Amino acid sequence: MNALTTNPKLHDCRDAFTAALERLGAENERIVAVCNDSVGSSKLVGFKAKWPERLVNVGIAEQNMVGVGAGLANGGLLPFVCAASCFLTGRSLEQIKADIAYSNANVKLIGISSGMAYGELGPTHHSIEDFAWTRVLPNLPVIAPCDSIETAAATEWAASYEGPVFLRLSRVGVPDLLPSGHKFELGKANLLRDGDSVTLIANGTLTHRMMKAAELLASRGIEARVLNMATVRPIDVEAVVAAARDTGAIVTAEEHSVYGGLGSAIAEVVVAEAPVPMKILGVPGIFAPTGSAEFLLDEFGMAPAAIAEAAIALIARKASRA
Repeated sequence: MNALTTNPKLHDCRDAFTAALERLGAENERIVAVCNDSVGSSKLVGFKAKWPERLVNVGIAEQNMVGVGAGLANGGLLPFVCAASCFLTGRSLEQIKADIAYSNANVKLIGISSGMAYGELGPTHHSIEDFAWTRVLPNLPVIAPCDSIETAAATEWAASYEGPVFLRLSRVGVPDLLPSGHKFELGKANLLRDGDSVTLIANGTLTHRMMKAAELLASRGIEARVLNMATVRPIDVEAVVAAARDTGAIVTAEEHSVYGGLGSAIAEVVVAEAPVPMKILGVPGIFAPTGSAEFLLDEFGMAPAAIAEAAIALIARKASRA
């Protein structure tokens, strides 16, 4: 993978999602969209213009929205249920559990503006618990693409997958990291950069920050492996175990609480299969304050330089155990 440019073009993954949805909708009349008065923020304007009869706007009624999605799926349609992730998961967890996961309904749940993308609106709009809430549910793959290319690929995969899916998207612009034509594979991490000193693992908006951290480490003679772990459930056990055994130290970063998310999922594998020092970076078990997503990520130690320093400290811990 080439080093990131100084000023890479940034992409809104919501645009990639809806572009893919419109392509799929043209091919499959069973595809419908359901939203909670979020046609604009879910970027469904184009879909609505093409097929107004295939978009159901339930208003601000997320629990009903999930139930409507389940009913449409039971009627043979293929619903993509779109809403801000904080409201989709927080308000509708019981319906997601009973109507979607337990019933194994063929519904695609699209959590938009996840993490701290709504930073200026404060803690009520942060979605830093959604990995924890969704990854414990059986039958529900949990996916957080790292860029627009993976978002489109994951959307296409979700449409072909028979069963429920939770796709977590941000509204924060990110550079593309994966090659054009990338095919999404559930439960498989992408090796973005190889190294043998430490492994950096992230998904979503944090992946490109991990790549920048790896470049900073390389400038100091430290070669870091970087894994894009888009699938939180099922986690790529093979890639995690290989990383632990090959590099002996793992740093994770996520736009989520340090409890119950990507880092926790990886730690569950590490402690059982290949114990090594780990550092889990994320929101430290508090309600994140008001502020831009960029500011908050930096504030919680997830600027590239801070990630690099966390990796260096972990490498020192590894050395002390040798």
